[in-house]
Amino acid sequence: MPLTFPDLARRTTGTEAEAAPPAPAAAPDAAPGAKPAPDSAASRAEGREADGLAVASFVLGLVGLLVFNLLLGPTAIVMALLALARRTRRRGRAFLGLALGVADLVVLATLVTVNGTVAWSLGG
Repeated sequence: MPLTFPDLARRTTGTEAEAAPPAPAAAPDAAPGAKPAPDSAASRAEGREADGLAVASFVLGLVGLLVFNLLLGPTAIVMALLALARRTRRRGRAFLGLALGVADLVVLATLVTVNGTVAWSLGG
């Protein structure tokens, strides 16, 4: 069984107290006795990531209406569902991305049914 750093520290010092990691310091502007917010930076980063997924799904769904329906439609759907699962603050944008992704697939199905192709045909 390999030794981890805390195990090695306990063996060299012989005490548990010295091997324990230091407690996180409170923010300088926090009130005395107030506990720091647990993982506030991590939750902000996760929120930003979810917001980015919502915006990306919207943009991909919008672009997918014109080109690469087969690729961008499902990608927009998956990104919108991930953003909603991660509780994005931009729920409306995520729902729009979801709707546009579905619309991409509907446009693709219509093109295949009517023209027998997966490309736009503007000429006669």
